[in-house]
Amino acid sequence: MTSNFTILDGGMGRELHRMGAPFRQPEWSALALMLAPETVERAHQRFADAGAEVITTNSYALVPFHIGEQKFKTEARFLADLAGGLARKVANSARRRILVAGSLPPLFGSYRPDLFDEAGAPAIIRPLIDGLSPHIDLWLAETQSSLAEARFAREALRGDARPFWVSFTLDDENEDLARPKLRSGECVAAVITTMLELGVDAVLFNCSQPEVMAGAVDAARAIRDVRGAKARIGIYANAFPPQRDEAANEGLSDIRADLTPDRYARFAKDWRERGAEIIGGCCGIGPEHIAALTAKRG
Repeated sequence: MTSNFTILDGGMGRELHRMGAPFRQPEWSALALMLAPETVERAHQRFADAGAEVITTNSYALVPFHIGEQKFKTEARFLADLAGGLARKVANSARRRILVAGSLPPLFGSYRPDLFDEAGAPAIIRPLIDGLSPHIDLWLAETQSSLAEARFAREALRGDARPFWVSFTLDDENEDLARPKLRSGECVAAVITTMLELGVDAVLFNCSQPEVMAGAVDAARAIRDVRGAKARIGIYANAFPPQRDEAANEGLSDIRADLTPDRYARFAKDWRERGAEIIGGCCGIGPEHIAALTAKRG
């Protein structure tokens, strides 16, 4: 890999679990934030030490789906502010420039485009935006399963001058790898076209197997180049086996033993050669994987 790309961090939730931080479903990574925020800071630091140039706030599970309606109502903004502050502290203490991405998650559950409720979405996204906003350098709407989810997140930040990145999760079980689809069944090519029309700064793909990512990079690059757009392309895959739509919201999924740091770096080399300019990891991709990306960048 050449040096002109950005390295993201890896999967916060599974890193917290591996560290022994408080962790369970349904709270997922939010439990450590609520009970042991110092572990969140340490997890950020591990990824920073591994070479991450962007660290993502631990706000992914700060939605009613994970922490419950009542706790969300009373604590969402406070917890989002805490998540942002912890990431900012690690970034500010670094001897090199590290950016903080404000994670805006699927508001009604991962991999569940069928649950998206545009009428109810503003009440969920607003406390997250308000709490994260003082701390972040860019916005990252991640693990979006449908165009409707992503379009809503983009519109919710209308008027915010900071970069807006959007990341989609792909259908792991789609056998036509040359024609990737979102978990909603929507064609990646059509989704990317709309996102570019909305002026996003980067289009990424995350929380899907490494094996399905290359086709998404190809599709995104082809559309971007035809349109003459400047949006960057990125990938941060997970280390799960193929996931059913419900699986992300159940118990702990298995982590693939075969996806070693070296093998993940080989996937990343292919993505980079296809045009990906932002590369990191999602669930199960730890600091050792990010360190391998860092070691092979030059």
